[in-house]
Amino acid sequence: MPPRKRTTDEGDEPVAKRRSSRQAAAAASIKKIDEDQGSVDKARKAAPSRTKEKIATSGKDESKGDGVKKTKATAKATTDTKDEKKTHAKKGKQAKAKKEDEDDKPKGKAKPSKSEKDDTKSPRAVSEDPDIDSIPTTNPDAPRHDGEWYWLMKAEPESRFENGIDVRFSIDDLRAREKPEGWDGIRAYAARNHMRNMNAGDKAFFYHSNCKEPGIAGVMEIVKEFSEDKSARRPGTPYYDPQSSKDNIRWSLVHVEFRKKFAVPIGLKELRELGKPGGPLENMMMLKQGRLSVSRVSAEEWKALNEIADEKAEEAGLKHETTKLVK
Repeated sequence: MPPRKRTTDEGDEPVAKRRSSRQAAAAASIKKIDEDQGSVDKARKAAPSRTKEKIATSGKDESKGDGVKKTKATAKATTDTKDEKKTHAKKGKQAKAKKEDEDDKPKGKAKPSKSEKDDTKSPRAVSEDPDIDSIPTTNPDAPRHDGEWYWLMKAEPESRFENGIDVRFSIDDLRAREKPEGWDGIRAYAARNHMRNMNAGDKAFFYHSNCKEPGIAGVMEIVKEFSEDKSARRPGTPYYDPQSSKDNIRWSLVHVEFRKKFAVPIGLKELRELGKPGGPLENMMMLKQGRLSVSRVSAEEWKALNEIADEKAEEAGLKHETTKLVK
């Protein structure tokens, strides 16, 4: 017959057999350790629950004696929670308002460039050139002179790049213009001062420069006296000048119109021959100051050169290309 199982007096789990007092003491000791360890494990497991419970009940009052009040930690947690909710709500409203504003804006509108943003801050920033028709014919700051004065103005008919832009401009380009052309890009003070002395109605030779066959290609007329050359303070233009500003306008231009293209140009070699001592161009400014892009031409020099151009056209059996307004 198998032995009957016994239990301890405390009602613990049954043991399989009788133990000695030493064994019982050792078992009790081990049990005590296990119980202590179990209590620690239970406390660790219960800690997150108590923390969650504390957070969940952070808005509740805690009793102290007969009165009821909130602890400092509870009040701070409640305040922080409310502030966070307000902040999230405010951000949500701002994001919604921003989206509504963006939806109301016309589609495809480009963001303003840096230069446009700086337009209200820097005197160097400029808008587009004004409409040509809005520029007055005369400028009260231009000195008056009697009769027509004559000039020689250089441009480059062959491609050359400045600041990544082709500055090519020929008498044919001028002839193709339907409106007066601004003679911009002058960055020498002597040449600029000559333009500031021009009056509407003055004439100028169109000189092809820096090309295979430099020389006088035709005639144009100054139709609008000097005004600001705004390209000087527009970044990205061929002759941008960072020192030019609205308060310090350094460069000017005049507006010109096509009047005549010579049937046969008067080349530089021929001009130099005519400029030798005793020749009709002996004192011509352009021959004495070869690098000057705008120079004065005397009435005698003007007459002589037009007569030479007529003779060359007749010899070639050709006619000048002119406009109805040419004299």
